[in-house]
Formats: sequence, C-alpha cells, structure tokens
Amino acid sequence: MELLEKFKQYIQKENLFQPKDRLLLAVSGGVDSVVLCELCKQAGYDFVMAHCNFQLRGTDSMRDEQFVAALAAKYGVPFLLKTFDTIEHATTEKKSIEEAARDLRYEWFHSFVVNKKAMGVGPEFTIAESPQVNYILTAHHADDNIETVSMNFFRGTGITGLRGILPKHGQLVRPLLFARRSELEAYVNEQHLSFVTDHTNLENDYTRNYFRNTIIPLVSERYPNAASNVLKNIRRFRETDDLYQQAVQLHKKKLLELKGAEVHIPVLKLLKIVPLATVLYEIIRDFGFTAHQTDEVVTLLKSETGKYIQSATHRVIKNRNWLIISPCQSEEAQHILIEESNKLISFKLGRITIEKQSTFNINKSAMVAQLDAAAINFPLLLRKWKQGDYFYPLGMQKKKKLSRFLIDQKCSLTQKENTWVIEIDKKIIWVVGMRIDDRFKITPATKTILTINYISK
Repeated sequence: MELLEKFKQYIQKENLFQPKDRLLLAVSGGVDSVVLCELCKQAGYDFVMAHCNFQLRGTDSMRDEQFVAALAAKYGVPFLLKTFDTIEHATTEKKSIEEAARDLRYEWFHSFVVNKKAMGVGPEFTIAESPQVNYILTAHHADDNIETVSMNFFRGTGITGLRGILPKHGQLVRPLLFARRSELEAYVNEQHLSFVTDHTNLENDYTRNYFRNTIIPLVSERYPNAASNVLKNIRRFRETDDLYQQAVQLHKKKLLELKGAEVHIPVLKLLKIVPLATVLYEIIRDFGFTAHQTDEVVTLLKSETGKYIQSATHRVIKNRNWLIISPCQSEEAQHILIEESNKLISFKLGRITIEKQSTFNINKSAMVAQLDAAAINFPLLLRKWKQGDYFYPLGMQKKKKLSRFLIDQKCSLTQKENTWVIEIDKKIIWVVGMRIDDRFKITPATKTILTINYISK
C-alpha cells in the first residue's frame, strides 16, 4: 500500500482530525517533516508551516530556516518563523538544551491553536496576522517511538512512559507514527523531494542520539527483531495503560478530598491500598514529585505531625491522620509550613512576620504573639482551625476546646470561619490575632523571644 493511503487511513483510524480542520505543521526541513508536508499537500489538507530557529548550529540553523521558507513558498502556504535564544533559556530555567528547546517549541506552537491567545507575534512573522489552527502536527514516526520507549524504560517512568508517544494528545497530533524511518526515506527518493540534513543527529551529545546511534543498534545485533518487537509492545502497553489509568482514577476518587488549593488524603485509608507505592506515586506525580520521592512519602505516612516532603511547586505535609498536598507559599493554601528561615508569610487573611529578639518590650496587642523561642521547634504549621482543636489559653492551666473559646469570645460565624492557628506537632501555640498558648509564654528565664506579627488585609 502506498504511503499516502496508509497516512490517510491512520488519520481516520485514530480520529486525529477532520478534513476541514486547519493544521499547523512543525517543519525542521529534515526528511520526516518534508514527508509530512508532501503527504498533507497530496491529501488536500489546509495547513500552515512553522519553523523554530534555536540558534544552536551556527550557519546550519540559518540554512534550515531559509530552506523551510522556500518550501512554504513552493506549497503556497503561510510560513511562521520564531527565533529562540535556547541556551539562555536553558541556563535561566536550569534545564537541558533538549528540554528547553522542546518547551519553547510547544509553547509557541500552542499559541496558534483556536481559542488560544497568540503569543510571540512580531516582526519575525512573514504574514500580517497570527493564524488560527485546529491542530499541531509533528513528524514523529515509529522509530522515534522506539527510542522514546527505550529511554523511558531506563528512566523508570513506569507503565505510562512505556506507552510511548501518543498519536493524539489534545491539539497535538503525530500522524506518522505508523511509519518506519526507512519508509519515509524511501518516499523522499521516490518523490524526488529535497531536504536538509542535521549533522548533529550523528553525534551522541544528546540522549536520544545516543540511543538511536548506539544502544538500539547494539541490542539489535543480539535481537534482530528488537525494534519491531518494541513497536508491538507499545500497542500492548497503550491498552495496558488504559486499564491502569482506570484503576488509578478509582483510587483517586476514593482517597482525594479537594479543599481549595489543597488535596487532603486520609492516612489510614491510604495505608490499606495495594499496591501502595504505585498508587501514591500516581497521586503525587501530578504535583511535581518524582518517582524517587515516592519512598520518602511512604515513610511520611508513619512520621509525626509537621514532617513534609517538597517538590518544586508543592509540599506533602503530614498533619495528624492526613497527608496534605499544598502549594508552596500560596495564599490559597489552608496549610502553610513556616521554616525558621521564613521572615514573611502570606496567607488568605493577610501576612505574618517572624523574628527572634534577645532584647524586647512586652507587646500586649492581640495581633502580636511573643513566645519563648527555646520552646519553639521549626517548622511551624499555619492552618485553619478545625473541630477537636484545643489549647491552653494564656493565663489558664487547663486545656480548652477552641470551639468553646471562640464562643466565649463572642465570635460571629464569619469570624469563626476565618480563624487560623499556628501549631507545633499537634500543639497550638497561637490562635492567630486572639490568644497565645500558656505553655509557650515568656517567663523570667526567657533569653530569646520569637515575635510573630499578624498584619490583616
């Protein structure tokens, strides 16, 4: 069967897009993207061509840009161009060159999708206005998928990584995944199509090139059918992952309680889950945690209150019988950890400042808590109060339920709803803006005090 027919059948089988849709083709100028352009032209699809100049290969980068511009002119379609300072972006964001280029590329491509606000429109465009498209097409093919799955296996990404590159993910479509690289090269020769060669593909500086040029050929020497076997496994893993995700979603539905910007998970229920580590990883991975942190979070389940594990964006906090996944330093969070190094904390009701002092004057304002620093162990936990909370109000030797304290203070329903506390390992040290706990008060023996100042909005 001719490649064009396979192409159209694959699009229909996977329901990638409709004939009337407008497409953005990501074109580098290499064999793969040149074939994609020709097949889309032969099939009669409406498309524009987009090219990224990452400025990584000197004069070759400019050569590729000019080649793709000429190719767009040949097909009579709009040509979109964006030049990136990839190295600077990678350095600033602390990413690899591969990762930085990928992020820049897809962010730009998605800016053209219908109902998405266009970004980066400027003098680099050769058409008057930013086009609107329905789908983004890349030229990833079957060999790319083999490489991706092989890399993911060694990275330890789990079953989801082994399903490989998906034919369709949102508005991102890969209509060449059915074809091997050799088929695309044969089509280029048959159709006498011109293309440019990226000589860095022969170098092993990048992980993908290392797998393409070294690992997979070595494995194929021992197992000649290795590549085709991986492709067969990808189909199986896609179906396995569908079942896996269904099971994971059922567990999430039973375990996760959404409270504002936070996710609350009952520890006792979680401990009954089998397999615990797998389900836990699928929960925390959505919040920037890695597979390597899963064991740390498992340990957290049986640790004392106040312990936590952190990702770049979130913290998993152990608070009594709950795990709480909370955004780092977010005003929307209802559980905020306060480290000893923190001097200013913002939360829903305002701000809190913290400082230690060896000389001091007594401040009787309810908005200020002055505590014996020697009795305070960090981290502290700033949170909304809840039923069952109790503390020892200043001047009292007996504990008192916070609910009764709020009634005695004649707090309105709104005031009760907006009451926050600061605690250390289940011990409330301050009902914010109201009363400190007697166990943490200043005494004649106090040498250093911890002053916490509440500034309401």
